[in-house]
Amino acid sequence: MQVGVRREQRAGERRVAATPETVQQLTALGLDVAVQSNAGAAAGYGDAAFAAAGASIVAELPAETLDVLLHVRPLEPEAAARLRPGTVTIGFASPASELPSVGALAAAHVTSFALELVPRISRAQSMDALSSQSLVSGYRAVLEAALRYPRFFPLYMTAAGTIPPARVLVLGAGVAGLQAIGTAKRLGARVSANDIRAASADEVASMGGTFIDLDLDTRTADAAAEGAGGYARELGQDRAKRQRALLAPHVAAADVLITTAAVPGRAAPLLVTAEMVAGMRPGSVVVDLAAESGGNVEGVIAGRDLQIPVEGGSVTLVGLQDAASAMPSDASRLFAKNVANLLALMTADGKVVPDFDDDVIAGACLTHGGCVVHAATAEALEALP
Repeated sequence: MQVGVRREQRAGERRVAATPETVQQLTALGLDVAVQSNAGAAAGYGDAAFAAAGASIVAELPAETLDVLLHVRPLEPEAAARLRPGTVTIGFASPASELPSVGALAAAHVTSFALELVPRISRAQSMDALSSQSLVSGYRAVLEAALRYPRFFPLYMTAAGTIPPARVLVLGAGVAGLQAIGTAKRLGARVSANDIRAASADEVASMGGTFIDLDLDTRTADAAAEGAGGYARELGQDRAKRQRALLAPHVAAADVLITTAAVPGRAAPLLVTAEMVAGMRPGSVVVDLAAESGGNVEGVIAGRDLQIPVEGGSVTLVGLQDAASAMPSDASRLFAKNVANLLALMTADGKVVPDFDDDVIAGACLTHGGCVVHAATAEALEALP
């Protein structure tokens, strides 16, 4: 069976859905792998390396003969429509925001697997692309903040005087947040963090940060802050308003604020208002990792730096976009391994035959047999005019 690896089409996307290492893994399963020319060039994986690993290099992927298509970003509706019925696709699908593409996949009778839907269970950890890419994004967010912050991160004691460490506040202690905490700590900053999930306190401490407990009563059953798979659940309006009020003095005291809070399939929760940003000191930096899904910070624009006027200067508000793509080599290494592991799960004797009795395969499936099988996405499509 032929597996195709596409060259990503979206501006700013530098990752690739396979590496020479995963090509070897897939060919060992009896699959033929075709890589579109220059698919991995931006990530540092040249055509020669893919060819040496056993892949064939093609100028254009033959959509009419592909059995499996591997991709990073969601397929465009036109690309989905060109696939023949029964084709299997694996990659990010962003089903909540890419409904036309989902509809096109279903109409083409494509069996698509969305990596966002991979169940958060132990057996599926090696296929969890959300976590692997969040690790890259959390690391990158700190580097972006350090580049824009006009002072040092670490403490320096010199003959000319003492320079205090930067105070970094991280909101959201999922994979991205914990990586941001660890990276800022390694750079010498004084790091604190907050998350609405009770279990996050120990995780923050394990990375060297100080947990800020806002006492929002999220430990009680009626206010549970942890949803399925360990993801955060969005707070009600009253508690969210109280959360912002309690966070305000901590935001004002921070030199660098990094926000990472996200609720899968929904717009990012608002954690920081424009008034809170205006209360920060001049020279401070705010990096919003959730900018592409609406942002945790009021007024943020994905892909842009904004200078927010404050008394004595300005605060830099960064709407981080394509964070994982900014480190394409390692991001692709992790992503490609996630993809290959999921594909291996549904491959036997050189044939890709998904077993929908398997919880991982069934959970990750978005479309199959001309239908949208993911219930929430199907409902959203039906609600469209």
